[in-house]
Order: sequence, then structure tokens, then C-alpha cells
Amino acid sequence: MHAKLYLLFRQDPINPIIGYLGSSNLTLAGLSHQGELNIDVLDSDATAKLADWFEDRWRDRWCLDISKELADIIDQSWAAETLVSPYHVYLKMAYHLAQEARAGLSEFRIPTIFGDTLFDFQVAAVKIAAHHLHKRGGVLIGDVVGLGKSMMATALAKIFEDDFNTETLILCPKNLTAMWEDYVHRFRLHAKVLSISRAIQELPEKTRRYRVVLIDESHNLRNRESNRWKVIRDYIDRNDSLCILLSATPYNKTYLDLSAQLGLFLREDADIGIRPEKLIAQLGGEHEFIRRHQCQVRSRAAFEKSEDPDDWRDLMRLYMVRRTRGFITQHYAHEDERGKFLQFANGAKSYFPTRVPKNLKFRIDDTDPNDPYARFYSEKVVATVNGLRLPRYGLGNYLKTGLTPTPQQVRVIDGLSRAGTRLMGFCRTNLFKRLESGGPAFLLSIERYILRNYIVLHALENAPGYSFGHIRHRIARHALLR
Repeated sequence: MHAKLYLLFRQDPINPIIGYLGSSNLTLAGLSHQGELNIDVLDSDATAKLADWFEDRWRDRWCLDISKELADIIDQSWAAETLVSPYHVYLKMAYHLAQEARAGLSEFRIPTIFGDTLFDFQVAAVKIAAHHLHKRGGVLIGDVVGLGKSMMATALAKIFEDDFNTETLILCPKNLTAMWEDYVHRFRLHAKVLSISRAIQELPEKTRRYRVVLIDESHNLRNRESNRWKVIRDYIDRNDSLCILLSATPYNKTYLDLSAQLGLFLREDADIGIRPEKLIAQLGGEHEFIRRHQCQVRSRAAFEKSEDPDDWRDLMRLYMVRRTRGFITQHYAHEDERGKFLQFANGAKSYFPTRVPKNLKFRIDDTDPNDPYARFYSEKVVATVNGLRLPRYGLGNYLKTGLTPTPQQVRVIDGLSRAGTRLMGFCRTNLFKRLESGGPAFLLSIERYILRNYIVLHALENAPGYSFGHIRHRIARHALLR
């Protein structure tokens, strides 16, 4: 019987017994904040029958008295009168928070072909990433630069090849294809290496089904409106491929950068099991969230509505493996008299550098005409840099008037307006930094800026025959020739 029966006995000749019948728990939330049916029973004949029904079961000869066992369980639980020490509470929290990592470390093994190639911190990352990939269909390896993401991703792809007989499609920037082909050959990985720039031409028609897709430098795919993103997303969805993403800088401007990369394998409305709790609390509850945003509350789309870092940390905890050098130093490094180090399989040691910042002071003499820094930061130079109009970075200032833009054009215009001021300020800051590096560096930056202006002007004058790809290519080509 799913329904619950509550009987209250009292010294009252009119209503000696009051009954409550329903499905709710006897709590404030259960009785006042739910939609289940509950009814109070006041009729004396009905309450007497309910009391007899209860007594028949209570006094049944097969009924066991578990009062002592129940009291013992309560005494050992969080509800006991004896307070639990803060340290034990911390251990309990750490145990549950580390459940995913513990599962990965116990479920998967590193293929023997890797031997002693991987460090301990890399082995742990590969196993945890394998758990995420197997459970959720995708993982983002986001370790900082220099910790061996490419090697870890190769080991991860090899695990799935050995355990699930998969083959891997590796998408990477063109300048990294040789490196990935070397990894494929060295570790005998059944894989095809394809530059991301060739994805639009090859993925729709020519490429067969690969059950694992590995994308290096995945932050280059944070624009969901680009054809490249759509083609790769369509390929992964069409082939039901598992997705391994690599990026040391997955977050650039907004949290939508992270969502766009997760969107390569994770549907916008898929139930991911967690909610943006901070945003929901801020709005006043789940019903208000749904009323405002009209989307599944346990979905990637719901998290896109939040700008709270805690919400995004909760989301990325399910999909990302990321460690810093400080983390590796603290948890995996050995130490001797020279400092902390990692040890290679052959016994060689690689020491972590000890960074000691120092101030370098020098005097600037505004009265000395030969003092380069005095000339660099003269009022004339500073005013000139601050007065640059920088039209390439402030396109929102040059919109035609009297036209009615389309909805798509409105979104582009809004983006130009928001980004223009920031980009121009960023450009001026970079020029001042180059100025601080020295006169030759500053002049080189000015020359390159002028060169790019000429190329953009040429492209605008020949707009029908040029795309942004052509412009970028010509800028790079002219910069190399210079």
C-alpha cells in the first residue's frame, strides 16, 4: 500500500480519533508544498475501522519489532544526538565528490603499448577522462599547456579501441597533423588524421563512420554559427560518436564558449541530471525559471542562462578534466635537496622551476633628449596612441543610417557595439606594451598594423571576390613576406 495513514488519539468524547490518509510525508514540505491528495477522516465509525485495520497488522504474529534496530540506525546517522566532528563531515563530502574519479581509476587500465611513457598524473587523468567519456559520451581534457594533453588523449583513444573496438577520427589544426600522425604510428592507433580546415570538404560525404572523434584545440570551435562547427556537430550526431576535446584555454570570453564545445556532442535539451542551482535560487525556484526561460531545467540550455561561476563549475565537473602545474607539484611531484621534480621511466629527473619575481627599477629623465623611455612616454606619443581611431576594431561606429536590418544583422550589430570599445582599448594597451618592450618592437607592430589596414582596404574594394578567409590568408602571406 503506497498511501500513508496517520492516526491521532486524544481525550475528546466527540472525536476521540482523527485520521489522515494520503501519500505525503509527515513533513512541512510533504504536507504543504506538493500536489498529492490528502484527506482528513473525522467520522467516528471510519476512524474506528482505520484503527482496527492498523491494530490487525501491528499485532500480527509475523510482525517483527524493529524498534531497537531503528534506534541504533538513527544513533549512527546524521540525526543522532552526538555531533559529528567537522573532519568526518569533510571526509564524507570528499568521498562523494571524488566518486567519479574513483570510478574511473578502478574501471579502466592503460594499454600496455604505452609502457612507462605516462607520468602518474597523466595515468590518473586518462582513467578519469575514460569514465566521463564512457558515461556521458564526451570529455574535455583541459590541462594547462605543457602537461601532455595530446599523449593523454592518444592513450584515451587507445583504451576505447582496445575495450570497445573503436576507430578514431582526429581533427586538429593543420600545423599539428604531422605530430598526430606520429602518435598514430607510434602507438598503433587505428585512426585518421584530418585538419580542421578540411572538415567542411571531407566530413559530409567522403569520411566513413568513426566511433571516436578527437578534436585538438577545440576552443577554435566555440562559434556555433560557423559552418565548420555545424559540419563537425552533424558528423558526431549522425554517427553517434564519442567525443574527446583538447584545449588548454577552453574559456575565452563567456561561458557560452564552454557550452559551444560541449554542444559538439551534447544536445541542448538533453537531461544532464543537474540544474543551475545558483540561478534557480536567484530567480525564486524552478517554476519561475521555467516560466522565464521555457527550457528543460536539467539541460545545457538551462546553464546557458546562468552567469554564475558556481553553476558552471558544477556542470564542467561532469565533463572536464583539468589540472594546473601547481596541482601536479603538490600531489604528484617528488622532492629532494634541489626541489620538486617528476621522474621519467629511465630515472631522469625534470625539476619544476622556482619562480622568484624581482623588480627592475630604472630612472626616467624627462630632461634628457637621449633617454629612450622618456621619449617613448612623452605626452605627444601617449596622446597619439590614445587618439588612434582604429576603425578595424570599431566597425560599430560606421553603420549606415536609414536602413532596416534583418534580425540576423541586428545580432551582428549588437555584437559590434559591445565588442568595439573593448577591442579598441585592447589594441591600444597592446601598443603601449610593445612600446615598453622597446622602439624596434613598437615600430614593427605599427608597420604590421598599417600593412593589415592596406589589405583590408584592398579586400573591401574588391568585396565580391573576397571572403574573410581570403583576407586572413593575404594578411598572413604579406606578414611572412615582410
